[in-house]
Amino acid sequence: MRYRDTGIYYNGPKTATFGYTLIAPLSTRTVYLVGMNGEAVHEWHLPNIPCSAVYLLPDGHLLWGGKLDDGPAFPGRGGLLQEFDWEGNLVWEYTDILHHHDFRRLANGNTVYIGWEAMTDDAQKRVGGGLPGTERDGVIYADFLKEVTPAGDIAWEWHAQTDMDIEKYPLCPACDRSIYAHANSVTPVGDDGFLVSFRRINTCAIIDKKTKKFSWEMRDDMWGHQHDAEILPNGNITLFANGDHRSTQHYARVIEIDRDTKKEVWEYLGSPYWTLDSWNLSGVQRLWSGNTLICEGQAGRVFEVEP
Repeated sequence: MRYRDTGIYYNGPKTATFGYTLIAPLSTRTVYLVGMNGEAVHEWHLPNIPCSAVYLLPDGHLLWGGKLDDGPAFPGRGGLLQEFDWEGNLVWEYTDILHHHDFRRLANGNTVYIGWEAMTDDAQKRVGGGLPGTERDGVIYADFLKEVTPAGDIAWEWHAQTDMDIEKYPLCPACDRSIYAHANSVTPVGDDGFLVSFRRINTCAIIDKKTKKFSWEMRDDMWGHQHDAEILPNGNITLFANGDHRSTQHYARVIEIDRDTKKEVWEYLGSPYWTLDSWNLSGVQRLWSGNTLICEGQAGRVFEVEP
């Protein structure tokens, strides 16, 4: 069975985590704060459609990434980062047409974001895997991370083409070669590093800010081009395993990984298992109650499950 209803589908008053849910449909310029009964209790009306992520900051401000027409024309293209107060007034803005997918406001007030850049010829020769001859006009684009101050100055940066051991991380053989690695989420790990999900190499890694090398990494091609790697207070990692380009039947999973043992310690499957199926997009958030909030991107479904 697939879910086709719109609006609130079910609310379990004894088990659902009380609070509000921030929802940003990719096809509209409105972000909604939704209550327990599916009602929109607040809205922000924005100048563009979102690129991917939207965050509610502790002070009630909205940190948002918008899609511009400039920059590399790949899925997840952004370019515009803006912060709005509760009333919808613009209080901060930063533009980089190379930005894509994710960004986060850090504890020090800076903002980190993911971007794309064209690889040099020498770096491209080191990229293994992928479908031969599928570069974008002969070019492969690779990810970078930049941390910027509120004034827009670069405080730190990392570049896949110079800081990664590219040969160790070949592309999935079913992917084209237009993008290398394809980061789709970045999460701060304390003050010392960032957890990054690299979709096209089925890898999650923590980048040490001082050395710019991976201090932890895990690759599992059975994840099927995962999204939204998040780190929990206990150090474990959650992610949405999309199940794309797998060698077995296509379906998605939500999993929690023990970072020390690299073993799965929790899993959510659809019931039946094939009812959770989203080959791209999607996300997961562990809530304060211990429940898990899941966004099934392709179906446009947000739901909460118990442990």
